[in-house]
Amino acid sequence: NPLKKIPDSHEITLQHGTKTVSALGLDPSGARLITGGYDYDVKFWDFAGMDASLQAFRSLQPCECHQIKSLQYSSTGDVILVVSGNSQAKVLDRDGFPVMECIKGDQYIVDMTNTKGHTAMLNSGCWHPKIKEEFLTCSNDGTVRTWDVNNEKKHKSVFKPRSVQGKRVIPTTCTYSRDGKLIAAGCQDGSIQIWDRNMSVHTKFHCRQAHAPGTDTSCLTFSYDGTVLASRGGDDTLKLWDIRQFKKPLNSAERLPSFFPMTDCCFSPDDKILVTGTSVKKGGGSGKLFFFYRETFQKLYEIEVTDASVVRCLWHPKLNQIMVGTGNGLAKVYYDPVKSQRGAKLCVVKTKRKERQAETLTQDYIITPHALPMFREPRQRSTRKQLEKDRLDPMKSHKPEPPVAGPGRGGRVGTHGGTLSSYIVKNIALDKTDDSNPREAILRHAKEAEENPYWVAPAYAKTQPKTVFAEVEPEDDETDKPEWKKRKI
Repeated sequence: NPLKKIPDSHEITLQHGTKTVSALGLDPSGARLITGGYDYDVKFWDFAGMDASLQAFRSLQPCECHQIKSLQYSSTGDVILVVSGNSQAKVLDRDGFPVMECIKGDQYIVDMTNTKGHTAMLNSGCWHPKIKEEFLTCSNDGTVRTWDVNNEKKHKSVFKPRSVQGKRVIPTTCTYSRDGKLIAAGCQDGSIQIWDRNMSVHTKFHCRQAHAPGTDTSCLTFSYDGTVLASRGGDDTLKLWDIRQFKKPLNSAERLPSFFPMTDCCFSPDDKILVTGTSVKKGGGSGKLFFFYRETFQKLYEIEVTDASVVRCLWHPKLNQIMVGTGNGLAKVYYDPVKSQRGAKLCVVKTKRKERQAETLTQDYIITPHALPMFREPRQRSTRKQLEKDRLDPMKSHKPEPPVAGPGRGGRVGTHGGTLSSYIVKNIALDKTDDSNPREAILRHAKEAEENPYWVAPAYAKTQPKTVFAEVEPEDDETDKPEWKKRKI
């Protein structure tokens, strides 16, 4: 059952940024993932070196302010092809340092064969599957060019797609066949044109009405056995072609919305399933990953990825994991602990490492080669050795004394200080009686004192005089007094 081969029981999410992840690349061994986006950033993720916090170990902007269109590791995995929105493709090494940059062509020359490089924005690019130095790019100047890494001054060869009338058309995607002998390009007039790599003038195969004219065919990919070609159209379709009978598709799937010129499709490692993503408008539901059975093209399965478009998908044959790039800046990795190898399984199990404070706060060391021995500082040790030495020092590795509870002892002052006043203050602070109303506090004992006198009352029982209180006189009416005797209010 091909459905059981889809590794989707677990997933991890890598936060690339906030804008669309428009490019994904995995090296052949599956150890490193690179993501590129509309925010011009390229981020490097190392599965073996990453812990569960899932942080990229490097981020750079190789093409200044140009959106990244495509990223791909070469067949040996030692260099990376970066295709962005400018006219010059770049090649970086594994760690992101530049190796070469293609030359920019002369836009005033009419015949594109005579210019040394592209003169307009690039659309796509990929490496030759067998020759590790050769790669392919296509551009809005209407050409598909092959390049050699060792020669950045000029392209190797130029292929010019043509419409039915023989006019120039713009290729939106390009790829090599699995054996590297054919070069295929999808064009804006809806055609797919295929050349022999060594014969650049006439096409070997072509289909004029492969997709709707005026739409961007966003991806072409050959199956692993090399017999069929899958194409993802901007007209919301996914089609499968046999290039020897190129008039009509073997199979076709409709209603797969695509808003991005780099929405791609890929084959499963066993070549039986075809995968593609769909786009959604903001607030219009979830972007999905669709799985189609290659023979019958029936829909096997779908994964709801996130509430944004699914732009890139990549099913790595060695890891058996599916990488997905989305429209809201996420790169998701789907895997199965049983069916998948390495990759995301390595970093999920690693707990986040706590930073050791001692390693970050090392003191500066001043080297004074000609100082007298008495003024010379001891030679700087590494942090680890210094820590080991400090551990043996009884003064430095002495555990701090806990605070003294109660009175001081052993020459140490107690918590409330050593003076009487501080001791009294401490005890007053501890006195929790409520004296907010003194009259009530005294009258609390009035009833008991009256019924059961003990101190004062018995001593004066015989001699206590009778209390005489002044009688309350009514206030004089001040109306009949003269003016000057009246009280001034």
